[in-house]
Amino acid sequence: MNDLESDFKSDFKIGFIGFGLIGGSIARALKKINESYYLFAYDYHKDKPSGDLQAALSDGVLDSVTTSLDKCFPECDLLYLCAPVLSNIEYLKKLKPLLKPTCILTDVGSVKGNIHAAVEELGLSHQFIGGHPMTGSERTGYHNSYALLLENAYYILTPTKDTPAFMTDTLYGLVEKMGSIPIILEAKEHDQITAAISHVPHIIAAQLVNLVRESDDEAEKMRELAAGGFKDITRIASSSPIMWQNICLTNASDIKRLLDRYIDSLQVASNALANMDGDYLYQMFDTAGEYRSAIPNKSIGMMKKLFEIYLDIMDEAGAIATIATLLASNQISIKNIGIIHNREFEEGVLRIEFYDELAQTKAIAMLSRYNYRIYER
Repeated sequence: MNDLESDFKSDFKIGFIGFGLIGGSIARALKKINESYYLFAYDYHKDKPSGDLQAALSDGVLDSVTTSLDKCFPECDLLYLCAPVLSNIEYLKKLKPLLKPTCILTDVGSVKGNIHAAVEELGLSHQFIGGHPMTGSERTGYHNSYALLLENAYYILTPTKDTPAFMTDTLYGLVEKMGSIPIILEAKEHDQITAAISHVPHIIAAQLVNLVRESDDEAEKMRELAAGGFKDITRIASSSPIMWQNICLTNASDIKRLLDRYIDSLQVASNALANMDGDYLYQMFDTAGEYRSAIPNKSIGMMKKLFEIYLDIMDEAGAIATIATLLASNQISIKNIGIIHNREFEEGVLRIEFYDELAQTKAIAMLSRYNYRIYER
């Protein structure tokens, strides 16, 4: 066992630059794993201390806060970059002369190509492992963080070609201990996947909302009647505009390539309407429906109201059975239930769907009495 692996089990020093929802949730999860881990964070506010960092100190989540990168960071064993994507790259330049060679450097951004390029250019590829916890919330800030946010969520790791195996193994094991599901990908593959399943859908949702907004009349009848499927497929349009501006600018190539293909597919659909091509329209909905139904733990109806709730549960034997028993004993029928592993910008690890609104309402009231943390969408 090398020194790093030995420290990992006891007096492990873990630093954070950026300490919002994700950073705070990771820190909370780390303290649950081992209270002896020494956690500290950088506060770039020189004149007025960050309220979030002071709250984390009071909560015992952080052991110290520093306003100087020269302090604590040279002793760091693991460093999380949790600032906006472009800011993380600027911090890399300042951190390079400070970090010891055995320090594992990682980030939590949803784009990997640009930071990998910066790491290679700065000669830090021997200690960098890109990270992307596929979880989150529309709410932001440390005050909304909690350890269970990482429970059963996919956590992508993108080591470089120069990352030592023991560093990858160390971070992989830590991710598992936090309750997440680690998956190793190459940075380029990661960005292609997230462009398709996350980045392009956010652009589509935002522009669909803008289309309705611009098409509405003065009485705003469209906004008033918007519900069901429209709200389901555009919910993500409420996400942080600054964050998504950063994501689009740092993964522009992959996003544009897929977005152009999507625009072409919309033109084909438009042509089918113009030509009254019923066969194409049927095939379009049929193939999409089949593929969509094969995606785990979710269902969607274009104009159908879904009666569902999401809640946090511990990853332990019998957790789901306990909830199912509670619901059954109160004569509440479940239509569907399952764990969600990719819940980026969403909340709740367990999804429960009901047959009607009455069952949903009764379930919320009953589970709340048992102190379950419940989310409605």
